[in-house]
Amino acid sequence: MTGVPLRVGSAFPNPPFEVAGPPPTGFDIDWMTAIAAELGRPLVARRYDGSNFDGIFAELGRSIDVVASGATVTEYRKTLARWCEPYLRSGQSLVVDAAATPGVHGCDDLRGLTLGVQSGNTSQPVAEQLLAAGKVGAVKAYAYEEIGTALDDLEHGRLGAFMKLEPVLRRLIADRPALRIVQTGITTELLAVAVATDDAALADEIDGAQQALRRDGELARLGRRWLADSDPRATAVLT
Repeated sequence: MTGVPLRVGSAFPNPPFEVAGPPPTGFDIDWMTAIAAELGRPLVARRYDGSNFDGIFAELGRSIDVVASGATVTEYRKTLARWCEPYLRSGQSLVVDAAATPGVHGCDDLRGLTLGVQSGNTSQPVAEQLLAAGKVGAVKAYAYEEIGTALDDLEHGRLGAFMKLEPVLRRLIADRPALRIVQTGITTELLAVAVATDDAALADEIDGAQQALRRDGELARLGRRWLADSDPRATAVLT
């Protein structure tokens, strides 16, 4: 390819969307690689290391051209970036230590417990709403890169539950047999790639490439590859 590189910003680790390499891979990396190829541009993956996920959008138009990182479209984020057509529907899920809290089957059973989330993640406002309603005892926000610490805290009784997007949480607890997802579909969220607010031309190009790849069946293929272990009632590609 001889085109200008398409610089894609992603936060790692965020499986199955972003899986550290080398080379980096995952649903979003594969999807953006296909989009870049459709546009005749080579892809350059850039890792975002900020402690608050929403900080990634400040890099648009500077160090990156696109955010593709399992990112949910929200009203607030619409003020930070221009969003392309969504490619996935998903939602928050809840994980607990099943032996330590056998009575917790969902968000209605968290009274008195501390609920963990990541800073800037779309789980954070959900947790804060539960706190305001008196449905949780406290909310603990971890820096984005502290997801492993949060799950360690859950395993060792320092946290009552943790909330995150369903396919990601399912991957992150795969080697933690004490932890179990007890509720999915807590929210309904649309995931999409984002560009700088004033870059309507790039957004249009990406949307055109996405439409062509959908018709080709590429999005469905990536869904089968990366989301096979997800709850289909909670997570599905938008073909």
